Amino acid sequence: MENLLFSINVVLPIFSLMMIGYFLRQIKIFDKDFLVKANNFAFKALLPVLLFNNIYKSHISDSVNIRLILFAISIVLILVGIMFIVVPKFEKEKRNRGVIIQAIYRSNFVLFGVTLSKNIFGDANLEVVTSLTAVIIPLFNFLAVVILDWYSEVKSNLLDTAVNIVKNPLIIGSVLGIVFSIFGIRLPGFVENVVSDVAGMATPLALMVLGGEIEIKNLSKNIRHIYFAAFGRLILFPAIILIAAVLLGFRDVELGALLSMSAPSCAVSSYTMAQQYDCNYELAGQLVFVTTMICPLTIFMFIYLLKTFALI
Repeated sequence: MENLLFSINVVLPIFSLMMIGYFLRQIKIFDKDFLVKANNFAFKALLPVLLFNNIYKSHISDSVNIRLILFAISIVLILVGIMFIVVPKFEKEKRNRGVIIQAIYRSNFVLFGVTLSKNIFGDANLEVVTSLTAVIIPLFNFLAVVILDWYSEVKSNLLDTAVNIVKNPLIIGSVLGIVFSIFGIRLPGFVENVVSDVAGMATPLALMVLGGEIEIKNLSKNIRHIYFAAFGRLILFPAIILIAAVLLGFRDVELGALLSMSAPSCAVSSYTMAQQYDCNYELAGQLVFVTTMICPLTIFMFIYLLKTFALI
């Protein structure tokens, strides 16, 4: 019960902010023009600052677990490669394929990772999950650019795709955070405060904008896609990763970090990026919405099983 309450306490604020955005849209405080501009602002400014701030405040050079990081990178790439083969066999519309693949592999690691690990293991072992975040978040975003560009209706050449990867604000924020953390570059105190304040705006605004964009009445239109992608995101993807990790001998904090990486709901920015690349952003938003509602139960299930078998 304690683990269930913990999971709910992690997810409920996120879900509540989405509902606030939905309510503000219904009473006309948020209009379509505002939501488009705010969505762009969150993607290009706030979320990159959030990523930078999280990595900047860590000391990843002191806590890099090479074996854990190599496993995480390898398993993500393998599973994404499999989805490139499997998803097109079930989904004929190109604008949906990229959204579904992104939804299945790309968790809300940036928002859930540290919080989950802190609640499971306390403050002492946060460096492990932070170092994993510093590598996996850029990988998630790199893959998102490639996947969404590949399945976009507007085709890009190889150079354009490379430019889009380099210019991706989330990748820029992550890379800058890694550079500052590894080389020990420190910002002046007042600048750190400003960066922290701006980073603090990212999650609330992004979630309220997402809630404002969601059309609940249209969920039934995409219900088949939602069932498929939500099952992959919340059950299949984390189960494969955790089983493989256990078989390879990962335990305790390492396994907790992989749980934090694989088990949360769809990344909030997956909706924003789907919109940026002219994919089915309505479906992407609905997947974030639905998986955010369900993930407390699935996270509880994984935590309960791992604790029952004394793996964490």
